[in-house]
Amino acid sequence: MFYSDSNEARVGDTIAIDEKYSGVVVAVIDTNEFSENYPVEQWAYLREGILVDTDFGGLVHYQSTEHEKILLISRAKNL
Repeated sequence: MFYSDSNEARVGDTIAIDEKYSGVVVAVIDTNEFSENYPVEQWAYLREGILVDTDFGGLVHYQSTEHEKILLISRAKNL
């Protein structure tokens, strides 16, 4: 999956959502990349998109960037 700014999604990314919220990517289902706390066995059934731990509502699954503007703020330093 790619964000609205054309950066490829990666676990650990800090992102901006619709210019008013933020979150951290905890899984990139498209590339089979999952963080320790969100194992593939629990989340692969979603088949596509990203899982984001947001500051407004906890865990949110985004299938695409079609309806929200999602921009990369920073990459994780030590993953």
